[in-house]
Order: sequence, then C-alpha cells, then structure tokens
Amino acid sequence: MSSTRLRRKAGPYALLVPATLVLFVGMAYPLGRQLMLSFHEFGRAQQFGQPAPWVGLDNYRELVTDRTMWTVIARSLAFCFVNASITMVLGTLIAVLMKRVATAPRLILQISMLLAWAMPVIAAMTAWQWLFDTRYGLVNWSLRKLGFASFDGHNWLIDPLSFFFVASVIIIWMSVPFVAFTAYAALTQVSEETLEASHLDGATATQRFRHIVYPTIKPVLTIVALLQIVWDLRVFAQINFLQNVGGTPSETHLLGTYIYSLGIGQNDYGSASAMAMFVLVLTLVLTVRYVWSLLKEEPR
Repeated sequence: MSSTRLRRKAGPYALLVPATLVLFVGMAYPLGRQLMLSFHEFGRAQQFGQPAPWVGLDNYRELVTDRTMWTVIARSLAFCFVNASITMVLGTLIAVLMKRVATAPRLILQISMLLAWAMPVIAAMTAWQWLFDTRYGLVNWSLRKLGFASFDGHNWLIDPLSFFFVASVIIIWMSVPFVAFTAYAALTQVSEETLEASHLDGATATQRFRHIVYPTIKPVLTIVALLQIVWDLRVFAQINFLQNVGGTPSETHLLGTYIYSLGIGQNDYGSASAMAMFVLVLTLVLTVRYVWSLLKEEPR
C-alpha cells in the first residue's frame, strides 16, 4: 500500500484524535473516581479525612435488593418514555407546520420557541410555579372559571400523579423547541422535485411523508430521539425544584434526585456512586439500539 493511500485512510481517524483526547481527559478521572467510590464506604467521616473502607460489591448488592431503587427505576423509565415520545411527536408536527405556513407566522413561532428554549431553568421553573400556585395560580383560576369548582385551592404537587403531570408539561415545553428546530432543518433538505413528482403520480400526503419525507429525516430524528431519551432519563433540576416547593420526595424521586438524596441527603456517597454507575449502564442499554441503527445507516 502506498504512503499516499495510507495517509488518505488514516487521515479521518487522525482528525478524531484531538477530540478523543479531550473527552478522555475530561471524563476519565470523574468516571474512574466514581467507579472507585462505588466499591468503598464513603460517608461523612471520610469527608473529614478518615480512610474509606473497601466494601467490594456491597453497595451494589444493597441497591439490587432495595425495592425503592427498582420503584425509582420503573418510575423513571415510564416518565422518560412518555415525555420523550410526546416531545418527539409534538416537535416533528411543529416542524411540519413551520414548513407549511407563511414566513410571518413561521418567524413568530420560531422566536417564541427560541425564547422558551433559551430561558434559564430556574427562571422558567419560577414562572411555572406561579402558574400552578395553589391560591393565586392562573391554571386553578382558569379551571374554576370553566366550572371546575374542585380546583379551588387545588395543590398540584401533593399528589404524585399530578406532580408528574406538571413536571411533564414543563419538561416537554422546554424540550420541544430543540426537536422542532432540528426536524425543521432536516425537512428543508427534502427534495421538492421528488415531492412534486410523487404528487403528480397520485401519491397522497401520508404516502409522501411515509416513503419520501420520513426516510430522509430519519437519521436526524434518530439522533434527536437518542438525546431526548438520555436527557429525560437523567432529568434532575425540574424534579428537584418541584420537590422543594411542595412535592413529596419519597413518592416522586427519579434517578437523578434519588442519587442526589443518597449522596447529599444521606451522606452515603458509596451507594450514590454505585447507583450512578447503574444509571450509566442503563443509559447505554437503552441507547445501544439507536446507536446501532446509526452505524447501519452510515455506509449508505
């Protein structure tokens, strides 16, 4: 093999070296430290200099036999599935709508979503807290005006089901703009000539979307769905905020807040680290199918 041909084959891989090194340097120590902590008993005493006893797999064994952990996992998976699915559907529909409407409505919609997406999490959560406030919230006031008297003074956060309804509304509201913008960018790459030709051949709008539009934007939607699953599975800030303003933590913990309660709340950093490693493995298991589909599409 000639040196020129060898350089051409090795060139793309060489370009990946700087990014790979940055990722390795940035993640190797935190991940390694977390893995080592999961094999030790690390509590309050260890924060003041006491040596951390080696406990091996005891932290993992305690978690596996803890019913609370499995409840949190099941709750987190259900929450992730519902939110990711609704977000992807709404985001894609809004992207299709932006593709069809005139310039002025599209710009208004895009600016509105951009403002929602760019709003800091704490500022957004404060606004939503006031909307669902028990005494002065706009949501309860509107429902009372519509004839639902039972919502007078209704507390949305005290019941786990309504707690997660509020959390889902907030998270979906903050996530849809990213999906919509990304899907809209992908839709702009669909060939208009092919769509016009299929329309002249008698294809319906559903058939055009199924056989032309969707296959074109599928790789982009796959990546967005992958990111959405990871984000919704590891959501923390919104759930923690709602718990602090009225939710019941023991009944509303998701993976992120449960790990936080183990480490910060109970000073059991060994168990928290073991739980974090478990979440890492769970995330890889849930996303491996999407990664594999991307790798299959790459040769094409």
